[in-house]
Amino acid sequence: MLLRGALLPDGFPRDLLLDGGRVVRVAPPGTLPAGPAETDLTGCLLLPAPAEPHAHLDKAHTWDLAGAPPCDLPSAVGAWRDYAERVTEEDVALRARRALDELAMNGATAVRTHVDILPGDDPLRGLRAMLRLREAVRGRTELQIAVLHLDAPDAVLREAFALGADVLGGCPHLAADPEAAVERAVRLAGEFGVGVDLHADENLDPASRDLRLLAAAVRGAGFSLPVTASHCVSLGAMPDEEAARLAKDVAGAGIGVVTLPLTNLYLQGRGHAAPVPRGLTAVRALLDAGVTLAAGGDNVRDPFNPVGRADPLETAALLVAAGHLTPSEAVHAVTAGARAVLGLPPAGPFEGAVADLLAVRAGSLSEALGAACPDRVVFRAGRVVSRTTVVRELA
Repeated sequence: MLLRGALLPDGFPRDLLLDGGRVVRVAPPGTLPAGPAETDLTGCLLLPAPAEPHAHLDKAHTWDLAGAPPCDLPSAVGAWRDYAERVTEEDVALRARRALDELAMNGATAVRTHVDILPGDDPLRGLRAMLRLREAVRGRTELQIAVLHLDAPDAVLREAFALGADVLGGCPHLAADPEAAVERAVRLAGEFGVGVDLHADENLDPASRDLRLLAAAVRGAGFSLPVTASHCVSLGAMPDEEAARLAKDVAGAGIGVVTLPLTNLYLQGRGHAAPVPRGLTAVRALLDAGVTLAAGGDNVRDPFNPVGRADPLETAALLVAAGHLTPSEAVHAVTAGARAVLGLPPAGPFEGAVADLLAVRAGSLSEALGAACPDRVVFRAGRVVSRTTVVRELA
């Protein structure tokens, strides 16, 4: 396929030749010969396709169903656990497919979703729904499944990975013994031969230790598989020098960090006296330390967050407004940074890259983020997998 007249992030229009799922040529407009298939992207900004590094598709669209009030993290956990008692495999499958389709139409070609070990006699019913969904969208969306294990028995986790789960997740800060929870996660992940993605320090307590414990456990075990820490909110509550030291420790351990601004801004800070603190990790300290920084949308209209559009560009816009990143840094976190955390090769409008691309009808990065431009074309391995065109009429 030949893409004509696309505006690249550097501000210059280019033509791109796609072949074999890759970008093979990038050249000034009109200099590449016509091909058998062409797409005119004049007036569109062409970006790497975003990846969603942290979703909860099994929880998506349950805000009204679960009856959760505006709440903090412990209250949201309680509301979800009450609803999870009656969750069925088909319920999860329908809601997860809706949320994943929304992500795909907004540009995400790769998604990592966490899935709960559910209460009751069939704890893996949510996982089975995700496995079915992964197969259904194969070729359109790369779906990775992280098992959010909490205190699930080892036997249940072994069954989950025998069925085909990809990554071991967990929430050490919700465990009675966070250090034991972190060590168990690293040990089991090594046994199963999978990476680790933990919800870490999802609170504003600067003494919270998940991230420190994870870095120490990774080094102590000589763990060589990919490791991700998501949330890491307490890092943003630390004094600058302490946050910088911990960020360097995280970089040295090879841990990627996923910041989740929408849900963390919603849940964190309730009950604090004014001024209310920001519920964000220390994104600048992490970048300065050389940590691979990704950003995700986390929850979509469930007990943990009643809003959200399943749009990575919304996440990037929040990083600009609340995290004080530049538009380029914010877009990098939802594109190249997110793909790196997921272990995927680079994608984007440059030669040799995977041809996972997002064309947005916008004239600049700031317009794409600020105007939430809905007109989009999504390419997966050089093939159009989604096209959104909006018609607006002004009387």
